[in-house]
Amino acid sequence: MAEVIFAAVAAVIIICLAAAVWDSNRFVTVPYEIRSDKITKPCRLVLLSDLHNKSFGKENERLLLAIDELSPDGILVAGDMLTAERGADFGHALSLMEKLAAKYRVYYGMGNHEYHLGLYPDDYPGMYERYMSGLERAGIKPLINETAYLSEYNIAVCGAQIDNAYYKHFRRRPMETSYLPKLLGTPDREMFQLLIAHNPVYFDVYADWGADLTVSGHVHGGIMRLPLLGGVLSPTLVLFPKYDGGMFTENDSTMILSRGLSSHTIPIRIFNPGELIAIDLLPGK
Repeated sequence: MAEVIFAAVAAVIIICLAAAVWDSNRFVTVPYEIRSDKITKPCRLVLLSDLHNKSFGKENERLLLAIDELSPDGILVAGDMLTAERGADFGHALSLMEKLAAKYRVYYGMGNHEYHLGLYPDDYPGMYERYMSGLERAGIKPLINETAYLSEYNIAVCGAQIDNAYYKHFRRRPMETSYLPKLLGTPDREMFQLLIAHNPVYFDVYADWGADLTVSGHVHGGIMRLPLLGGVLSPTLVLFPKYDGGMFTENDSTMILSRGLSSHTIPIRIFNPGELIAIDLLPGK
């Protein structure tokens, strides 16, 4: 009996290791469709999140090819394209942004890793300035609590950079309903409000603020995914997080949560390939 149990455990470990190697080096394309009578013209946006300076093929050629095949009208970045580590390289992330900006409009929302570079300059000397300068040379101006209006589609894209206090481990710090209006202003309800907000746990607050669609990342799909149970562990070390990936609704508001493209700290993905997301925003109900 012991031999049977040992063999079964060994088989599970081997399967998980094989899945980790496979899923940590691939991505899948996931389509979503959102309709609203506020949208005046069909618009396809590609969502990237949590690249953490990974490269799929030489200079991200596999990722770039997949994006080009989708023929998007713009690119949404939901943060953490790099990793906040002292002296860490961000060449792959910046190269990808340069190549995308040469073809598409890029709407860049900040993640906690980009934010940390600027928040703690002594810990990451010069990294924030170099990365932001690189984005500027590429023609990308991150939406740091700012809005870009896509008049052709009547879509307002707003990037929220929330305070570091809202990324604490083990618990969800309450966010008052007055916080986002102070940070972002009051949204125009006649426009389709698309909010880039890296941390998905505050979806209810984003919905109350007036987001028609929120796009998020941060959770990496829960590192490992299990049937029926979903993602296992969030970056805040919460087991089986409520928001792990996919589409969620709150009253008339929707959130599309990317499982991200890579990982950090726990550098594996098991039964959880990276995601490239295509969002078709269409007129009508």
